[in-house]
Amino acid sequence: MSVATYKIVTFGCQANQADSERLEAYYQAQGLTQADSLSQADQVVINTCMVRQMAEDRVYGLYQNLIKQKQETGKPERIIVTGCMVGAALREKSGKYFQLIRQRMPQVDEFLPIEEVGFEFQPVRTNQHHAWVPISNGCNNFCTFCIVPFSRGREISRPFEQIVQECQHLADQGYRAVTLVGQNVNSYGADLLLGADNVQAMRDVTDKVYFDQSTQQVDKFVLPGGKRVKPTWVKHLGRQRIPTLFPQLLEYLCQHFDQFEQIEFISSNPWDFSDDLIQVMAKYPQISRRLHLPVQSGSDRILQKMNRWYTAEQYLQLVQKIKQAVPEIELTTDIIVGFPSETEAEFEQTVQLAQKVGFAKAYIAYYSARPGTAATKAFADDVPYEVKKRRWHKLNQLINET
Repeated sequence: MSVATYKIVTFGCQANQADSERLEAYYQAQGLTQADSLSQADQVVINTCMVRQMAEDRVYGLYQNLIKQKQETGKPERIIVTGCMVGAALREKSGKYFQLIRQRMPQVDEFLPIEEVGFEFQPVRTNQHHAWVPISNGCNNFCTFCIVPFSRGREISRPFEQIVQECQHLADQGYRAVTLVGQNVNSYGADLLLGADNVQAMRDVTDKVYFDQSTQQVDKFVLPGGKRVKPTWVKHLGRQRIPTLFPQLLEYLCQHFDQFEQIEFISSNPWDFSDDLIQVMAKYPQISRRLHLPVQSGSDRILQKMNRWYTAEQYLQLVQKIKQAVPEIELTTDIIVGFPSETEAEFEQTVQLAQKVGFAKAYIAYYSARPGTAATKAFADDVPYEVKKRRWHKLNQLINET
């Protein structure tokens, strides 16, 4: 009797890539082996992304191809859908989005919440030198364009000890580089210090938890080994906003794992980028000198409509502060063109900001309405496609082709 086979197709960001490594272990624990191709797989797992309409459309396109293949060859026997589309469907209270994806993919055999794939499964890694290490999941910042708070839920930090244990395992196996992954890594630990319900109590899938949870006192944190450290308080608009442990985590890994030639992290919200974090980056050369710092727009009015908590000038001041501390830094970013009501003059403000920063790379996206987000509910998608396309090409040529 032949052993059943599976194949995982991953769409989206580094967090999805890290999830797929655990999915590999999850299916291997069930006795399945990885197929060489989609055409040979008994089960196909689609790890979905829906951050843009284009990503969602690619999922539907793959599904249609699999159905055609199944009609011709009988394979795959099962189609499983997981990832952000399933997360958003679970958290959308009316059930309309779940009905929509069922209508568009009626022959899916299982919609698998990623929370069901626990961290007891050791990731199956294909790269033997570099590893993705999740440190948090979800987001508490409701940028009006962003589906992540709905697809992944509120921000939950992975216990400090678990991160250290995974890094120790990687070091023992000879890994030389790690990337710490979260939707907003520099707010890591706020829920560990305050308690999850005191940070954000919305958007939970109540019977499923991505990470285990624990709580310590907000004025101190006990590191593995017993040392007590003072958390970093992030300030915004002159007020204390949240406590974070990200500078402490980053420094701990640098001090205890000199086997890692490079430690990188992604992604960072500008308003949570503390002075402590800048100082740690400057102190430890093994921290990557390539930093991803999404800006989204150079227009203050558009940033406000996006619910981004900084002005263009504040972003530039942060960039200058980072460059002064770490002169060799290279910055990458995310930019959205054609956000509702964006004028040509406001787009040019984004161009000017990009020229001032000198980004090494930019991930530029056309604005697309995402279900459930504030922008979709409140603003008309009124910038024509051809205008978005032209703005995209101008920025891409400025940043990515020079």
